[in-house]
Amino acid sequence: MNTRVLLAAICSFMFCFSTVLADDSISDSVGVGSKPSKNSEVIFDGTHDMLHAKWVYWEGPRFSSSMPIKWEIVEDPVDDGTAVSTMEPAAAGGKYGAADIVTKKKFRDFRLHVEFLITKTGGNSGVYLQNRFEIQVLDGDKTKHGMGAVINETESPYEAYNGIGKWNSYDIRFRAARFEDGKLIEQPLVTMYFNGKKVHVNVVIHKVWGGPNSGVDGGNDKGFGITDTPQGLKLQAEGHDVRYRNIWIEKLDIKEADTDF
Repeated sequence: MNTRVLLAAICSFMFCFSTVLADDSISDSVGVGSKPSKNSEVIFDGTHDMLHAKWVYWEGPRFSSSMPIKWEIVEDPVDDGTAVSTMEPAAAGGKYGAADIVTKKKFRDFRLHVEFLITKTGGNSGVYLQNRFEIQVLDGDKTKHGMGAVINETESPYEAYNGIGKWNSYDIRFRAARFEDGKLIEQPLVTMYFNGKKVHVNVVIHKVWGGPNSGVDGGNDKGFGITDTPQGLKLQAEGHDVRYRNIWIEKLDIKEADTDF
């Protein structure tokens, strides 16, 4: 083997080795049970104290509950510990926006980890990035409005779903919309792992879907009127028993239009 061929072989090996290391690093930091990253903040640990310290209701146009938050802390049906249930009387019948909760802190770019468990067939909730852009939580739906979809922007990666009565996880890297002189110049982007499997890469989010009852800016120009404001992470109540635990978030400043990780 001549020197040039040897060097090429070594370079190829080092590239493959570094790729494996990178993949191993990602696999250790995504999926159910993942621990918070070094610079992240735990925003829900399953306890009553943290729920009330870090979250409030989103008082949108359909809001019909009242503080304090009525979501109940319940036993984790799978592991030791507790979780929160989205079952709230004000949201009965699928009345989203009536009793959704949102973090007190607001975020622009971020890395998010959230775990959820659906207890019954058809269980419905949603994870809202910046209280605008929904990542769907909906058992049984494999469409663009279904489980794991960047709602109405992607197909559902339903094959990654663990199913009813099991914990699932979303690991998300989100880059907020960019503005110049008050005008939108770059749309929001999101990359997501679902139960440790990469299912969305640099998905462009075109609008806030669902109207004014869905989230911030939903009533602006039919959802296209995104404003230049950071907003909180929101969890949706739709009258179903969907449970959440182990939620943490890390603020980022993503310079380039690339959310892949």
